[in-house]
Amino acid sequence: MASPTCPESGHEMRRDVRPMTFEYKGQSATIDVPGWYCDGCGESIHTGSDTKVSSRLLRRMKAKDQGLLIADEVRRIRKRLGLTQKDADSLMGVAPGTFRRCENSDEIVSRAVSGLLRLLDENPDGLSVIRPIECRAPGE
Repeated sequence: MASPTCPESGHEMRRDVRPMTFEYKGQSATIDVPGWYCDGCGESIHTGSDTKVSSRLLRRMKAKDQGLLIADEVRRIRKRLGLTQKDADSLMGVAPGTFRRCENSDEIVSRAVSGLLRLLDENPDGLSVIRPIECRAPGE
C-alpha cells in the first residue's frame, strides 16, 4: 500500500508501530499497534491485519471479565492433558480449528469448554469419562 494522505491534516502518513491504551470494564492495557500514522496531527489509519493486535487484546480482556479461560490457560491445560488442538476440538465437540483460534486469541473459549477444561485441569483422569468409546465388535 502506498503511503496514504492523512484525512485530517493532508500530510503524508508513515508506517509505524505506536503504543495505544485500551480499556474494557475497568481493565486497562497498553500495547504496540501497527498502522499508518500522521506526525502532523497524530491521526492514524489501521488495516484489518493491524486491528488484529488490538482485537486479540480486547478478547482477552472480555474473557477475563466473564471469568473465562484466556488463550495461555487454554493452551497450558490442553498440553497438560496431552491433546493436540485437533484432538481437543473433536473431544470437546467444537468446530474444527476452535482450539487454534482460542489459543491465538482470535476467539473466546465458550463458558462450557472453559468449565470443562478447568475441571480436567483439576482432575486429568476425568478425560477418560469424556473420551469417545471406541467401536467394538459385538461380544468384545
